[in-house]
Amino acid sequence: MENYFGEIAALLTAVFWTVTSMSFESAGKKVGSLAVNLIRLVIAFILYSILSWITRGSIFPFDAGRERIFWLSLSGLVGFVLGDLFLFQAFVVVGARISMLIMALSPPITALAGWLILGEKLSPMNWLGMTVTLSGISIVILKKQNSDDPGNKQKKITAAYSVSGILLAFGGAVGQGVGLVLSKKGMGNYDAFASSQIRVLTGIIGFAILFIFMKRYGRVWTALKNRAAMKRIYLGSFFGPFLGVSFSLLAVQHTQAGIAATIMAIVPVLIIPPAIILFKEKVNWKEIAGAIVAVAGVAVFFL
Repeated sequence: MENYFGEIAALLTAVFWTVTSMSFESAGKKVGSLAVNLIRLVIAFILYSILSWITRGSIFPFDAGRERIFWLSLSGLVGFVLGDLFLFQAFVVVGARISMLIMALSPPITALAGWLILGEKLSPMNWLGMTVTLSGISIVILKKQNSDDPGNKQKKITAAYSVSGILLAFGGAVGQGVGLVLSKKGMGNYDAFASSQIRVLTGIIGFAILFIFMKRYGRVWTALKNRAAMKRIYLGSFFGPFLGVSFSLLAVQHTQAGIAATIMAIVPVLIIPPAIILFKEKVNWKEIAGAIVAVAGVAVFFL
């Protein structure tokens, strides 16, 4: 079992992200995505501080070093502030299921970022995997409909979901992919939970600045008073920025990044049953097939 620690961590990450995406979709629709983002990071930071005090004897990883803190902080800004800002709004606009499907692009984007930032090479199989993943996503988000011109019988291809929501989810995928590469560069062999805590603190600072400039800090108090939303935020915070992010870093540390990314990318398939049962979403076979093809593309990407 120890030989597959990284793979198990990656599988648990996929489960955790399924839970957190649905929790934050529900909470975001009640109190807004910005408030959810800030509150869940504060909750996660408290959990990390308690864990750090128990395991390391300090509430914050002061031993990380300036260079490591720099790269992990930059990762927090890109992944948590920019990436999750887009992703959480996508949850509200197109829902967690479609958002997480588009997030299947995160592993290919991670590889591209690794090529640009770390000098990692891309093989022909990598490019094939990207193409297959894009094809699977296209099956779901694109549709054919009759032309507006009555004299034109040819059907035109159009978006099956909100274009803004699709672009927001894509922004989330870019943020997560680039953020993961920056985390890898900064973390090295350092403790994954301590690394996540540094990223979370940076995310809190980033969102706090956003709230001040946008003058929306009153929404945080409104959200805190909403019991139904806070229950979902608590649940999502525990499984997302606390367990999910940390286990994703553990997965990268203990197995090949490609294997970890492939396993973690099964969220679009895992999320279909709870979306049907809990949110009463109508999912057709085309959408199921598209999700499976997208995940298969991620697998091909790392062969």
